[in-house]
Amino acid sequence: MLLVLVFADHFIVAFDPRLGMVDLFVGRVLVKNNAERDELDTEREVVMRLQNRIVLLLFGAGECGRCRDFAPVLTNFYKRLTDEFYVERSAQLVLLYISLDASEDQQADFLKELPKRCLFLPHEDPYRKELEVMFKVEKLPTVVVLRPDLSVLSPNAVTEICTTGPDCYRNWQEGAELIDRNFMMNEEYDESKMRSITEPIRRLKYKVEGKKKKKEEKEEDEY
Repeated sequence: MLLVLVFADHFIVAFDPRLGMVDLFVGRVLVKNNAERDELDTEREVVMRLQNRIVLLLFGAGECGRCRDFAPVLTNFYKRLTDEFYVERSAQLVLLYISLDASEDQQADFLKELPKRCLFLPHEDPYRKELEVMFKVEKLPTVVVLRPDLSVLSPNAVTEICTTGPDCYRNWQEGAELIDRNFMMNEEYDESKMRSITEPIRRLKYKVEGKKKKKEEKEEDEY
């Protein structure tokens, strides 16, 4: 539940700390940025996609030149954290585009620049504007980083993403106190650790091969 406090000419939006990420989008339709435009329109689907995740809310518009410049940077950043080409197991990270485009066509055009795995709110959903006010978006692009409990980890991570790259995720993970059991960069594989894991198997293999070799030598001596 959201609590809205009205004071004269302005208002403050406060979050109920008992709520989670799912509650922010309960009752909303989230759409996948794929060719089929698959929809997450049930609470169960939303829960499975957003629960225990760090969520990036991208506020942008196709007519914004800075958004166009930032799109390939963000796409590369997101792919390196979620695409199996770059990682062994993907990060607990979701990218959700909150369109401030003037029309649905402009939104559709800008979505072509964003990762296929990202989600977005339909253009006809007025909740987009509510979120803009809720998170006090003052300029575009803005990337609000949210913890799983809805609290803001970063009000705008655009500069951090541009300068730090995928290492941002490590900082967010620590800041969110999120135990990420999925994410692992390719280069993080430690060969010594892998050897220790496979050591019992290798010993068994060598033991079997050793017995086989001794048996062959014994048979040769008998002949």
